[in-house]
Amino acid sequence: MTFAVIETGGKQYTVEAGDTLQIPKLSGDWKKDDVVTFDKVLLVDDGVNTTVGTPYISGASVKATIAEIGRGKKIEVVKYKAKSRYFKLRGHRQPYMKVKIERVD
Repeated sequence: MTFAVIETGGKQYTVEAGDTLQIPKLSGDWKKDDVVTFDKVLLVDDGVNTTVGTPYISGASVKATIAEIGRGKKIEVVKYKAKSRYFKLRGHRQPYMKVKIERVD
């Protein structure tokens, strides 16, 4: 089974064909069922040969389909100082994409 290590959103992921993973939202205008190509491939292993990039492998790519675009659970940030009537409450929902890996080239 061929697997690869890709870099996206400042993180590295080990992927195989058929995997589904959640990544930070990609910039641009993407919709569900669009095909995404990841060019930043760090390592490819086909069971016999292992290719390691310096830092990336030229010509290697990973194709994926966007399965879902959404926002994560709300994270509440609280600032509080005792005895001074200071209280701030802010919320944040991080956008994400779920992608299904179609093939590793």
